[in-house]
Amino acid sequence: MEIIEQSIIAKNPKKKSEDGIVVTKDYIAVIDGSTSKTDRRYSLFRSNGRYCMQLISRYIRHAKGTLSCQQFCNGVSRAIASHYKKKDLIRLAEHPEERLTASAIVYSRLNREIWMIGDCQCLVGGEYLDNPKPYEQELAKQRAAIINQYEGDKATFLEHDTAREAIIPQMLETMKQQNKTYAVIDGFPIPQQHVRIITLDFKPWEIVMASDGYPYLEPTLAASEERLAWQRENDPLNIGEFKATKAFVAGNNSFDDRSYIRFRD
Repeated sequence: MEIIEQSIIAKNPKKKSEDGIVVTKDYIAVIDGSTSKTDRRYSLFRSNGRYCMQLISRYIRHAKGTLSCQQFCNGVSRAIASHYKKKDLIRLAEHPEERLTASAIVYSRLNREIWMIGDCQCLVGGEYLDNPKPYEQELAKQRAAIINQYEGDKATFLEHDTAREAIIPQMLETMKQQNKTYAVIDGFPIPQQHVRIITLDFKPWEIVMASDGYPYLEPTLAASEERLAWQRENDPLNIGEFKATKAFVAGNNSFDDRSYIRFRD
C-alpha cells in the first residue's frame, strides 16, 4: 500500500479532532468520532467522540490482518463494550444516544475490501461511494427550512444556531435506531446488512477515504479543501445545494472535523 497524502484537521483550531486515521501493514482506516449530544462522559480529558476514535484506532493496530468484515465488527464492538460498566449496559441498550459512538471506513489489504460502517465516503478509481445515515438529510432539510423562514439577518445563526437546537430532539430520537436501521461502532452488535462492503479485484486501485467533514470529496486533498472553502464562502449555513445539520460556526475553519487519505494498492 502506497500512501499518497493524508490529513486530519479539527474544525475548532483550539481543540483536538475527533477524527482519526490508522495505517498498518494490513489496514487503512478513517474513523469519525460522533459529537456527544448528551452530558454523559466516559473520560475526564477527552470528548466521547475522541475517546471512541482512539479505542477503535488501538483495536485496528492490534487486529489480525486475516479478519473478515463480520469478525472485525464483532471484535471492535467488544473492544468498545469493555469500557462500559456492567451496571450501565441495560440503560445503554435503551439509550443509544449515551454510548461511545463512531463511524469508520476500513480498507482490508488481504481481503481487498472496503468496509463502510456508518456515515463515511470514498472514491474508488474515481467513482464516488458513500453510506449515509438515514434521516440525516431529512433533518438537514428541516433545519434549512427553519433558517429560510427567518425574516431577520440569517448570519445570526452562525453565532447561535437555534435551528440546530430545534432539531436536536429529533436527532436524539433517530439515534434510537442506531445499530438497528443503520450501523455504527458503539459497543453493541453491528447489523451486517447495514455495513457497505466494496470488493476490489487485483488490479492496482487509487482510493480516497474520508470522513463526512468534506461536503464534496475530490481526487486530491487540495481540491477537496478548495470545495470546502467555496462552501464556507458561499453557503456557511449549509442550507443550499449542500445541506447539513450544522453550520460553519464563527471561529471554526469548518462545520465538522475532517480526515482524508489517498493511497494506491
